[in-house]
Amino acid sequence: MRVAIISDIHANFQALEAVMNDIKEQKCEKVLCLGDLAMAGPEPVKVIDFVKAQKDWEIIQGNTDKMIAEYTPELAESVKLIFPVMGNALDDDVLIISKEQKEYLNKLPAQKELEIGGTKILMVHGSPRRNNEDILPETTLEELDEILEGVEADLIFCGHTHVPCGFQTNSRKTVVNVGSVGRPMTKNPQSCYVVADFNNGEFTIEHRLIDYDRETASKIMSKRGFDGAEKLAEMILHPIERHV
Repeated sequence: MRVAIISDIHANFQALEAVMNDIKEQKCEKVLCLGDLAMAGPEPVKVIDFVKAQKDWEIIQGNTDKMIAEYTPELAESVKLIFPVMGNALDDDVLIISKEQKEYLNKLPAQKELEIGGTKILMVHGSPRRNNEDILPETTLEELDEILEGVEADLIFCGHTHVPCGFQTNSRKTVVNVGSVGRPMTKNPQSCYVVADFNNGEFTIEHRLIDYDRETASKIMSKRGFDGAEKLAEMILHPIERHV
């Protein structure tokens, strides 16, 4: 069975559309989505509506989905202390995202276990321990074994960092960070997602880089108008390593 795994769309409909076209070309039979659908991007309402309409997807909640669903002014202020632009984006997002959409985000599970082709899979956003814990290329195998303590799955898919990577751990588990559809934080501005093939307990993993209309996405982002929207628009064209 061929499966697409996507994460961190961040309201970038142009990127999502291009990735979905590639998923179709790759003849994927199923889509797993690891969350962060809407916050701090060009078109949050449009992206949530698109994802919400996909009845056959497996979807979990990202840390920013939880922020939107549980928004308070105090939460936004705490985000601004670390990432001012993201806090400003959160304040603006909750004004245009509907109550129904917030309820949808709120009801998404934090994690999900499933089995495909004889392989036990765990879907998480950050890590099995926390939805905002980073798994990065420089994470050590010793750190990973600690993060994965108690996890029974053979294969763990994660996102959150917007940086694709993968590991075979000392405990014989495979961990794959699928990267970001909507806002990569690497030198390459292309969208990134994973195609996995499953067969009788064995699997192969491929990270795919997809070009999309970044100029249009950046212009829409800039027009959001909140303090920092232009910085996020620039990041679509020229990614940086972490948030602003």
